Amino acid sequence: MDVRTVADLSPGERRAFFERDAGVDAVRDDVSDIVGRVREEGDVALRQFAEEFDGVTVGNIDVTDDAERAHAELDDANDPVLDAVRDAAANVREFHERQRPEDWRDEFGGRELGRRFRPIDRAGVYVPGGAAAYPSSALMGVIPATVAGVDHVAVATPPAEDLNPVTLAAVHEAGADAVYQVGGAQAIAALAYGTETVTSAQKVVGPGNKWVTAAKAVVQGDVEIDFLAGPSEVLVLADGTADPALVAADLVAQAEHDPNASVVAVTADAELAEAVAEAVKSQAAEREREETIRAALDSDASGVLHARSMPEAVLFAEEYAAEHLSIVAEDDEALLNRITNAGSVFLGPYSPVAAGDYATGTNHVLPTNGGAKRYGGLSVDTFLRSSTVQRLDRDALDDLSDTITALAEAEGLEAHAESVRKRFE
Repeated sequence: MDVRTVADLSPGERRAFFERDAGVDAVRDDVSDIVGRVREEGDVALRQFAEEFDGVTVGNIDVTDDAERAHAELDDANDPVLDAVRDAAANVREFHERQRPEDWRDEFGGRELGRRFRPIDRAGVYVPGGAAAYPSSALMGVIPATVAGVDHVAVATPPAEDLNPVTLAAVHEAGADAVYQVGGAQAIAALAYGTETVTSAQKVVGPGNKWVTAAKAVVQGDVEIDFLAGPSEVLVLADGTADPALVAADLVAQAEHDPNASVVAVTADAELAEAVAEAVKSQAAEREREETIRAALDSDASGVLHARSMPEAVLFAEEYAAEHLSIVAEDDEALLNRITNAGSVFLGPYSPVAAGDYATGTNHVLPTNGGAKRYGGLSVDTFLRSSTVQRLDRDALDDLSDTITALAEAEGLEAHAESVRKRFE
């Protein structure tokens, strides 16, 4: 991971940083076939795909009872992991409860206008599995839905001969109503359209690999989704006060996720840039998932960058629009005030991205691939819809009548105008 200069990046190098490829297009046709089969064949297709893709013979697709049992067994064993799950869940719930909007009504010159918020009825949450278990993703997906008041929250997670008990316990702790052992594109299809066992959802959320993301793209329109997310990413914006070992630690931690993860540090301090690059090399060699980390570090979308000034570094960060943005600088608040494009921001040397991944309470289901320029991460809002409410008295309608009728007639909608005049005959 050598240091490169921002000003000297070629157009191709800049594209690699700013147009991160999730690999979705390459699998879209295959995913469309999978989705179509699940839609047509239901549980039969789910079981066949479990054999084909996961190497697992699935008996019961519905494993809700297994989740409850896993939680009870960890509780009986006084397993400290369950304590960690409970602690994280409480923090996630507390933070998301602050997000619940209140209904309101106000007077506007005789017009009583307002807005009210209601949850969707059914939500589907995908919790990744396979090579690694992600109990934290269960908390991040399920808890905002339950806080929003969704009636039925279903979780899909990849099948296994022995399902991960911590993931199951986390799903139960989070408050899911149903748990299904089905993974990949077929899980998204099942949550979107339903099967004999799986209850269909109105909205499907949660992170996943390119197959999951492609499936969300395919079902979008028939069902709502949160957003299309690619491999994980971090950008560290640092000045000369930053500890290079800590900056490197955050880069290596993010690289651990996926060979296609994008990890970037940008600074105007040349000595810091060189020190970070060296620290990354040494720390990567100490990690259990070194092969995955090395692949991510070698990606064209990863690197340590030297900017000519902090304003240039900030402009790079803005264009990058990171899923995770870490700011380690003497005046981090001043830099934050100049940043608008970021999924989640981590300020100071004691706010590692891992804290938000697991335990602070903020959500780690976040936009990638520059999506932070257009939308935010998973939240209570994801599971709510809003309605407007209005009540007019006679005087208020009279005050507006000329405006309404003039506009209605200008649009050729004479009956609209007459619906107002009738009230004053």
